[in-house]
Amino acid sequence: MEIYILRMINRELIRIKIVQLTYAYYQNGNRNLDVAEKELLFSLSKAYHLYHYLLALIVAVTKEARKFYELELSKAKREGKPFPSNKFIDNKFAIQLEGNKQLCEFISSQKQTWDDDVEFVRKLYTQIAQSRIYLDYMESDDSSYESDRELWRKLYKAFIMENDELDSVLEEKSLYWNDDKDIVDTFVLKTIKRFDAGNNDEQELLPEYKDEEDKDFARKLFRATILNADQYQRYMSETSRNWDFSRLAYMDVVIMQIAMAEMLTFPNIPINVTINEYVDLAKIYSTPKSSGYINGMLDSIARYLISTGVLLKPISEKPKKK
Repeated sequence: MEIYILRMINRELIRIKIVQLTYAYYQNGNRNLDVAEKELLFSLSKAYHLYHYLLALIVAVTKEARKFYELELSKAKREGKPFPSNKFIDNKFAIQLEGNKQLCEFISSQKQTWDDDVEFVRKLYTQIAQSRIYLDYMESDDSSYESDRELWRKLYKAFIMENDELDSVLEEKSLYWNDDKDIVDTFVLKTIKRFDAGNNDEQELLPEYKDEEDKDFARKLFRATILNADQYQRYMSETSRNWDFSRLAYMDVVIMQIAMAEMLTFPNIPINVTINEYVDLAKIYSTPKSSGYINGMLDSIARYLISTGVLLKPISEKPKKK
């Protein structure tokens, strides 16, 4: 039975980075392929850094909550009032994450920590503590590990995803993180879901790459895109002789160029998978009309390359018109 290995840097993220870096490569007057390839791999490594940094934010909020708890506890003791609940600061998932060996090792190797943004962390905790999600959790009698883990899944979705202030904080830390957070958020949520109480501090985080093959995928795709650019653009011209390329958004050309590189370099990736991936990227990075054009154009290019014997992969038949 084949075991599916989840990893942080997957091919979706690699394709996104190659679109960004290829566009930047052509905009940069000093075109050095080796330098650009190093930039690509560094950009991917920064996404993995962000993954750890967002997990560390959960720990930072928990630590901030402890400070508030200690103040409230001291006040309660002085005034002879009931002690505050320690349920949130004793959240089993957060404590397990705080002690996670891989996360601790990664954080200790980095200069950036959430200690540099105490005001933001404090504000985030205050928002959380006033939320219905938090109040329901504190009032619940459920003290299971599953309940504690589910709390942080809900809090992450409600307060860390789609947080403009957090986006600004992260942007100041690294320009590479501008376009990474949405996809990294999905991997943080998957990681939360994967945590198991029985693993204690040995719980495995997602690996950077599944194996060397994924890293090679990034290198090969980027190099094929740049080195064969003239040939790919000839294929575009030959497939659509009546199209005025001067009217085409430059990002569209870049996206189709990368798609052709993938079709021709990786025989095991189905053509329709490649087309769909780059149509989706066009929706994000190009004009509103681009995705429809790119879809039709890549389909035509693929069929042309198959008919001329350049591309040795099957493609699904077009539906017949009724």
